[in-house]
Parts: sequence; structure tokens; C-alpha cells
Amino acid sequence: MLPTVAAFGIVFFCLTLWCSVTVARMRDLPTWRRFLPLTLFLIAAGASLLRAVDIPEVANAVAFPLNLAVVLLSLREFRSRRQHTREADRPAR
Repeated sequence: MLPTVAAFGIVFFCLTLWCSVTVARMRDLPTWRRFLPLTLFLIAAGASLLRAVDIPEVANAVAFPLNLAVVLLSLREFRSRRQHTREADRPAR
């Protein structure tokens, strides 16, 4: 059971990192929207590191919700970009 939980944690960490870096590379977004997922990811990583110094309460309360927010914000940006490119590819009437 423990290896499964560890594998899920590693996959989720990599997913949030990939999503936040991908959104940060989108040049057509305003700066604050580009770096919001990356900033939230770094805050969540810092909160997770609090477990190492015996402050798990903050890490449990902050880290996972912030990581979830990173993934949801990134997916929203991906979908809006995909929709924008679809509208741009449509022929003019």
C-alpha cells in the first residue's frame, strides 16, 4: 500500500510541476496569470517541506489544496488556449 501512495504522490508532484511550467511558457497570457500556478506550486512545495521540521499541520492544511489549485488553474488555461486556437482556425463567414 505504501509504494502505491508514494507512486501517486510522485506522479501528482510531477503533474503539478509540468502544468505550472507549461502555463508559465504561454506568452500570450498576462504575466500574473502565467506565473500564478508556478507561484502556488512553490508555496505548496515550501509548505510540504515544513513536514521535515515537525510542522505537519500547516503542510496538511495548505500543500494539497494549493497543488490541486495549480492543476485546476492550469487545466483552465489549457482549455481556454485550445478554444481560442479553434476559434482562430475557423473560416471567416
